[in-house]
Amino acid sequence: MSTETIEHCAGCGIGLQTVDKSKLGFIPEAALQKEPLICQRCYRIKHYNESSSITLEQDDFLKLLGHVGHTKALVVKIVDIFDFEGSMISSLARFIGNNPVLLVVNKIDLLPKVTNANKIINWVQRRVKEENLKVVDIVLCSAKKNIGFDRVISAVQEYRGNMDVYVVGATNVGKSTLINRLISDYSDLEAELTTSQYPGTTLDLVKIPLDDGKFIIDTPGIVYKHRLTEVVKKRDLTPLMPDKPLKPMVFQLNEAQTLFFGALVRFDFIQGEHQSFTIYTSNAIQIHRTKLERADQLYEEHKGVMLTPPAQSDLEELPKLIKHPLHIPKGKQMDVLISGLGWIKVNSLAGAGLAVHAPKGIKVITRESLI
Repeated sequence: MSTETIEHCAGCGIGLQTVDKSKLGFIPEAALQKEPLICQRCYRIKHYNESSSITLEQDDFLKLLGHVGHTKALVVKIVDIFDFEGSMISSLARFIGNNPVLLVVNKIDLLPKVTNANKIINWVQRRVKEENLKVVDIVLCSAKKNIGFDRVISAVQEYRGNMDVYVVGATNVGKSTLINRLISDYSDLEAELTTSQYPGTTLDLVKIPLDDGKFIIDTPGIVYKHRLTEVVKKRDLTPLMPDKPLKPMVFQLNEAQTLFFGALVRFDFIQGEHQSFTIYTSNAIQIHRTKLERADQLYEEHKGVMLTPPAQSDLEELPKLIKHPLHIPKGKQMDVLISGLGWIKVNSLAGAGLAVHAPKGIKVITRESLI
C-alpha cells in the first residue's frame, strides 16, 4: 500500500498510514474495516492505558495556534486547580487576538469538601489578573466527577454565539475528558476522542462538528517541562496525581527542620518561630521529617529506598535537585506551590525563611493562599 494518507484518526486527528509502525498515524490494515478508525497509538492508550513519548513542545503548539487570532472564535482554556500556575499557558493572550476566553478550572473534586466555591472563584480572578489574561467568565468543574459540567456547557453556549470553539490546555489537565463530554452533549459524532492520563495524547487539531455547522476544535496538550508530572517516569504519575479529594496534613515545625516528599522534593523551614504548615499533595506520596542538619545525609543514604518515588533505578534520570530560597513576609497568608506536586500552606502570619529543593527546571513559587 502507498504511504499516502488514507483517513484521519478519530482519536487524535492525525493522518492514518499503514506502512511504518514507528511513525505517527500507523494503523494495521485489518483495522481499516473497523469503525471508528483509530491509529494504533490511540488504540493502545484507550485499551491498555499505554502511551508513546510523542508530545508537542511549546513552539510547535504556538505555531499550530497561530491562526486562532485571525478567526472569530471562543477560546476555552482549561486549567488544573491542583497545579493552577503550572497549567496556565502564559503566552495565550498574545496569539488569540480579541477572542473571548472562557476559563474552565477543572479537578475541583480534589479540593477538600469544606472549600467555599465563591472564594475559589475570587482567588482565580485575582491570579488571572496577575497573568494579564482577560476572561469573560470562570467556571469551576470536575470533568471526571461530572460536577459543574452543565455550567460549562451553558457558558460555552452563551459566549460562543455562532463561533467555533477552540479548547486549549496543558497536558494532564483533563482536556480530553472535557472534550468527550462536549461531544456527547453537542454532537452526534460516534467516535470519542482518546482520553489518557499520559501527556501529549491529542496530536493535531481535531474538529468536532456542531449541529449549527460550526466546530469544536481540540488542540494538542501543550507540554510544560516545569511540571513535576513531565519529568517523572510513567509509573510515578499515579502516586503523584491525586484522584481523590486531598486530605491535608498539618505539620508543626521548629526552625531547622526538613520535610522530604519521597526523593522528589525537599522542603526546609530554615528560620522563624515554631509554626504549622498544611500539606496539599497526593496522599500516596510519603512525607519524612528530619532535622535540617541531617537532611543531606538522609537524602544520600535513603533516596530511592526509604525516600520514594522515584525508585533507585529511576533516580539517574531525575534532574538534579536545585535549591529555591523563599521568604514569607510577616502578616501574609501564603502558599508555596511546587508545580505537579501540590502546595504547602504557611499557616502562621509570623513570616518564615524557607527553601525548596526541586528537580532542575520545576516551577516553585509563593502565592496568596488558595484555601
